[in-house]
Amino acid sequence: MLDRARALFTDHPHSVNEDYFEHMRTALGFAFAMLRGGFACLVHGFLPFLCLRTGSDTIRELHERMVTHRVRNPAASAQAGTLSPAKS
Repeated sequence: MLDRARALFTDHPHSVNEDYFEHMRTALGFAFAMLRGGFACLVHGFLPFLCLRTGSDTIRELHERMVTHRVRNPAASAQAGTLSPAKS
């Protein structure tokens, strides 16, 4: 039972070659970047002369970090039941 509970917190992070705290730091970094980009889009919606590129720059940066530079551990991904990313 304890092993299964531990696996709930570690299987996915291990599938992307991170421990729990590395994954937390990375995920929170993405969350704050998305909040910043989303807020910039909100501002841009009301004041179209502000934040002209912030939203698209944020998306581009996050895509670069998450998809382009992704390192997966195929064995851990299969064990965790996650799907492999689609090939472009």
